[in-house]
Amino acid sequence: MSRNDTIKNKYMKKTTSFEDLLVWQKGHQFVLEVYKMSKQFPKEELYGLTSQFRRAAISITANIAEGYKRIGNKEKLRFYNIAQASLEECRYFLILSKDLEYVKSISKEKELIEEVSKMLNAYCRSILNKT
Repeated sequence: MSRNDTIKNKYMKKTTSFEDLLVWQKGHQFVLEVYKMSKQFPKEELYGLTSQFRRAAISITANIAEGYKRIGNKEKLRFYNIAQASLEECRYFLILSKDLEYVKSISKEKELIEEVSKMLNAYCRSILNKT
């Protein structure tokens, strides 16, 4: 078996849970980073930016998980689109956190967001091509 076949098999295997999805795994990493990052935010942001940021981050992976079990492609796409919207909301919260000087660097988080965004877009395209 060639290296390309091995790589293809690794990514083409049948999933049994949303946890098997690489896009969910990367999204979960992002959620954990958001929680770590937002621990540094000022206490007065607890019910503002901290809460909003965490909720939006969780929404990414929660909607991927919910969309995974949906039977129809139209329904799947609806949940993945909500995840994409939450991802963009988080992109803004990253910028805001940096501009408010609550964090020094957002490069790791921005990289994860980019990665998840590209994966979600590819996943949606593949579903659209099936219909």
